[in-house]
Amino acid sequence: MLMPMLAEMTGNIHVGLAALGAAIGVGFIGAKASEAVGRNPGASTKILVQSILAIAFAEGIVFFAIFLATKAWPAQ
Repeated sequence: MLMPMLAEMTGNIHVGLAALGAAIGVGFIGAKASEAVGRNPGASTKILVQSILAIAFAEGIVFFAIFLATKAWPAQ
């Protein structure tokens, strides 16, 4: 009885931590992209492309965590 409950809690915790890390990463990317555009407005297009790619990779971590959490616990 205890082990399934611990396994489910562990999965939920790791998805939550992945989401928290991705949110912090997206915030840092946005802050630094804004700072970079403020310093060099002429490079805003290149900075925008790079920041969108970095945000997509940061958010991809959450999708991997959700995928692993759902695969670790079989459907009943």
